[in-house]
Amino acid sequence: MILNKIRVGVIFGGKSAEHEVSLQSAKNIIEAIDKDKYEVVLIGMDKEGKWYLNEDSQFLLNMNNPKLIQLNKSDKPVALIPGEQSNQLINMNGYESLGQIDVVFPVLHGPYGEDGTIQGLLKLANIPYVGADVLGSAVGMDKDVMKRLLRDARVPIAKFLAYEAGEDYAKFNQVKEELGIPVFVKPANLGSSVGISKVRTEEEFEKAMKLAFEFDNKVIIEENIIGREIECSVLGNKNPIASVPGEVLPSSDFYSYESKYIDEKGAMLQMPADLSNEQVKIVQECSIKTYKALCCKGMARVDVFLKENGEIIVNEINTIPGFTRISMYPKLWELSGIPYKDLIDRLIQLAIERHENDKKLKTSL
Repeated sequence: MILNKIRVGVIFGGKSAEHEVSLQSAKNIIEAIDKDKYEVVLIGMDKEGKWYLNEDSQFLLNMNNPKLIQLNKSDKPVALIPGEQSNQLINMNGYESLGQIDVVFPVLHGPYGEDGTIQGLLKLANIPYVGADVLGSAVGMDKDVMKRLLRDARVPIAKFLAYEAGEDYAKFNQVKEELGIPVFVKPANLGSSVGISKVRTEEEFEKAMKLAFEFDNKVIIEENIIGREIECSVLGNKNPIASVPGEVLPSSDFYSYESKYIDEKGAMLQMPADLSNEQVKIVQECSIKTYKALCCKGMARVDVFLKENGEIIVNEINTIPGFTRISMYPKLWELSGIPYKDLIDRLIQLAIERHENDKKLKTSL
C-alpha cells in the first residue's frame, strides 16, 4: 500500500453531444485505475458546464444502460482556482477547500473537452493532465484544420470541402462533380459519429447539411472511400508507440453512434485485424506520422481506410478516444501487452512527465 497516493481528478460528462459516451468511458477508467496507487477525485460536469464533486458509489444513474445513463448531480458544486496550490478545488457550498489535485484525467469527448478548452484551463491552473495539449487537442478536433495539416505533411487523406455557418455552400451537383457520390456530411468539431450522414441524393444532402449545422458552426463534406476500416492506438510523448491494429466491420451502412456505443451487434470489432506483417507495419507507421504531424501527446486513436490496392487513407484522429467496454483504444493495447490498469497508469505518468518538462522552461528573462 502506497501511503502518499497521487490524487487524480477524473473529469467527465461535459457540454457536448458526446456527454453520455463520456459517462461510460469514465465508469470504466474509474473501475480500472489502481486504487492502491491513486486516490480518485470524481468531478462530473453537467450539460450546462457546471462541475460537481461525486462519490464513486453513486456518480451515475442507469450506469449499465447506455441509452439511459445520466450524471447523478451531487450537492457539492465545485470550482477550480487557477494559481492556487493547496486549495485548487473549492466546494462552492460554503467555499470549503477540497485540497490539491496532482493530475487530471479529462474524459470529456467532443467540444469543451477534446478541443483544447479544458486543456487550456488546466495549463493555466498548473495541473498536469492526460492526453494531448492545447494545440494537439484543437487541431485534432477540427476535421478541416486536421486534414489541411495532414495534407501539408503529405499524409494521404480523402478529398473534402469545408463550410462555415452562414456561408454559401456548394450545391449538390457541384459536390457530386468534385467528390463523387455518395459523400459523408459531418460536423467539423464533433466525434462519435454524432450528426454524420451518408448522402446519395440532393434531398438527403440538404437534410444532412441542416443536421450537421445543428451540432457545429463548421461542416465538412468528404468523399466516400471504399476500403477496410482500420484503427490503431498510439501512446507516448516524444517517442510514441503504436498498438496492433484492429478492424471495424459495421453491420449497418457506416459505423454510427448506435453501432459504437449502444448496439453491441451494430459492428463487429476484429482485434487484431487480419493483416499481413507488412500491412501492420504500414498502418503503425502512418498512425505515428499522423500523431506527430498533429502535435499530439499522451494518447490518440488513428482511424484509416485500407484500400484494396494497399493504399492507406487517414480518416481522422481522436485525442480522447473512447474507454467504454467496447472501445478499441484500450482493447488494442491489451492485445499489444499493456493491460487496462497498466495503460491508465502509463497515461497518468506520461502526463506528469510532460508537466515536469514544461516546468523547466523559463518564464522570465
